[in-house]
Amino acid sequence: MELAKRGLFGDKGLTKSSSLQSQGMLSIVPTPIGNLEDLSFRAKQVLQQADVIACEDTRHTRILLNWAGIFKKKLLSVHKFNETNRIPYILDLIEQGYKIALVTDAGMPSISDPGSKLINELIEQGMHIEVLPGPSAVITALVASGMDSTRFCFEGFLPRKGALRKARLKSISLELRTTVLFESPHRIKDTLCDLEAFCGGVRKVAVVKELTKIYENVWRGSLEQAIEKYSNLESRGEHVLVLEANMDKSEGLPSHDDIAQAIQQGLKEGKSLKDVVSLVAIQLSIPKRQAYEIGIELKKS
Repeated sequence: MELAKRGLFGDKGLTKSSSLQSQGMLSIVPTPIGNLEDLSFRAKQVLQQADVIACEDTRHTRILLNWAGIFKKKLLSVHKFNETNRIPYILDLIEQGYKIALVTDAGMPSISDPGSKLINELIEQGMHIEVLPGPSAVITALVASGMDSTRFCFEGFLPRKGALRKARLKSISLELRTTVLFESPHRIKDTLCDLEAFCGGVRKVAVVKELTKIYENVWRGSLEQAIEKYSNLESRGEHVLVLEANMDKSEGLPSHDDIAQAIQQGLKEGKSLKDVVSLVAIQLSIPKRQAYEIGIELKKS
């Protein structure tokens, strides 16, 4: 079914670029996280050749395209509230031979941004996708922090409250790798306080904001010092936190008895073994299989 019949692009519909091959595909295009000059030559070329650009915010993307000298492109909004509904439209376009470029407002699509559902569906359908390398707030902040980058993990945004937030914080406190997190400006103080409560005040942290922009800032110190600095400071823009790994290796290795006790407590509360195993694995930062095997031992006894 032609997309024009669905009214997404008005009465004129969509015209396929004559410079493109007949086989449709999806290109994942990272965009600058601040400085527009970080748009790569290849990314600009792919955006220029695309029949449709699927984007998180059409207004934001139009500014980038105008700066790059790319005009009169068909834009299709794909954000966290409509991504699932947009997937059939995009699949239909690709089957017809159109080339689609997927972008978000900043950085790599699907990294704490829309895109993963669409990408997974195309993979399931056996359709061709290409991923361009490019700007990443995670990697940029990690390198700028000066912390160990040989092994690291990315936590994205923490749950806002409740047991799940506490479980994630506990897991981070035991993490033997450098941890990278995202946080909004109005929640940065609360998150720093929670990290201190679980990790201790001496744990090192880097607070990074305004990456690649004029007022880029990288602050480095302890969690205790960070709380003192940000307690009365009004911050703007999304922040990236880079947290030092747990340097006390013994704390990251709970004993068999510790695991068994945690599982027993969960079972006493009436939870299923499956739910208890999942929760304990997160809380103690251990493999689910290890927790499950101990849980089976307890069940048998």
